[in-house]
Amino acid sequence: MLLSILSWLLDGLLLLAVAVVVGLVLATWWISAKAGRLVPARGKFVEIDGNRIHYVEEGEGRPIVFLHGLGAQLHHFRHTLFGRFGPGYRVIALDRPGSGYSVRAGDATGRLPEQAEIVRRFIDRLGLEKPLVVGHSLGGAIALTLAVEHPGTISGIALLAPLTHLETRARQKFDLLYVPSRLLRRIMAYTVAIPLSLKYAEPTMRFIFAPQAVPGDYMSGGGGWLGLRPAHFHATSTDVVAMEQDLGRIEQRYGEIAMPAGILFGTADRVIGMPIHGEPMRDRLKGLDFEAVEGLGHMPQFIDPERVTTFIKRIAARAFATKSLSAID
Repeated sequence: MLLSILSWLLDGLLLLAVAVVVGLVLATWWISAKAGRLVPARGKFVEIDGNRIHYVEEGEGRPIVFLHGLGAQLHHFRHTLFGRFGPGYRVIALDRPGSGYSVRAGDATGRLPEQAEIVRRFIDRLGLEKPLVVGHSLGGAIALTLAVEHPGTISGIALLAPLTHLETRARQKFDLLYVPSRLLRRIMAYTVAIPLSLKYAEPTMRFIFAPQAVPGDYMSGGGGWLGLRPAHFHATSTDVVAMEQDLGRIEQRYGEIAMPAGILFGTADRVIGMPIHGEPMRDRLKGLDFEAVEGLGHMPQFIDPERVTTFIKRIAARAFATKSLSAID
């Protein structure tokens, strides 16, 4: 009798577990489908080494390539900065592999040199002649890696609240995303990760934008909904695991960077602190244009787009003037 009861309980628990998993999978599918409807793909696609890269571009003239940060996508620039540059610029923003509508190759690692190489190939594929590269947050680390490992590809870098140094405490802010097992990462992406991400989206966004308020149209206009898709979570988790593998080595080479460079940092950034990731760069990059903005948080392109556009144009003027001089020489 006792064995029958135990067997019945085990069967019941198994059925309950299956029902929970099925419910999570269905919830993930529903949330992902809603995200696709609210923020559809807007640009073009190009294949690079098994990665399908989604990008948007606007204007003609001097090329500027924008690289978004961790868990973000191209709308972080398209929604805030495009349309502000005026004539004479060709601005291009891409979804990094796995983010937004870009698809990461199955064997990709997400490591910084790998992502920098994909950007280099992207620049070459679009026929861009030594563009200025703008990188926000993790995109800043990728821009720095590009400047270190492929300096002849670009004319300069303009960094917004960039990740620049290996910091033990940095991972603690993203503990839920640090999933070293690729199998577990994929299982989580299609079950529990997306429903949990939706549940905690509001406090997460408040943390990222603090001390400023989250823009009311961020989820749609800023592309926030796209973070609630399985492939996007998988790519973001992969980036968190991968970024610490190379950053320490890359930062030892910052002194090699000779191109025009600028950094804009908010003094109130709670995601990537200016004392660790901003101030030390004054002594690492020769001729660095460093702009500290009092009271600004981690998302300057949303909070003060005019200031950010002016900053980028200022670095672009130096970068493209240097390129012109090189052509004359």
